[in-house]
Amino acid sequence: MMRLINICVIAALVLAAADVYKIKFESTRQGQRLVKLRTEIRREHDAIATLRAEWAKLDTPARIQELARRHLPLKPTEVQQFDRLVTLPERPPDLVPIGEPDPIGTVIAKPEVLDRSATGSLPPAKR
Repeated sequence: MMRLINICVIAALVLAAADVYKIKFESTRQGQRLVKLRTEIRREHDAIATLRAEWAKLDTPARIQELARRHLPLKPTEVQQFDRLVTLPERPPDLVPIGEPDPIGTVIAKPEVLDRSATGSLPPAKR
């Protein structure tokens, strides 16, 4: 009887040691993964900082003004370029009278209503 208890205790100790080893191995692996992720995050933060610095350099008003002066044939506005409101043309009439449903909105809401024969489109495949 005593021998059986000793064997059971030894087996329990071996299983416990294996479980502790497994837990230690997993924690070591997770620690390495954490270090790798932190390194990648630090690298991405550095890349973001570099891109922000480059964007700030490219976005300076003096640089943009110089590029516009060099590449765009812009001239200052003159007084003759402005017009009075009374000389503007009348607003065009509404194509869809007020109170009638919007035809494009109807087609979007109910695509089955669309007459496809006018466009030559094929009806959707039946499943």
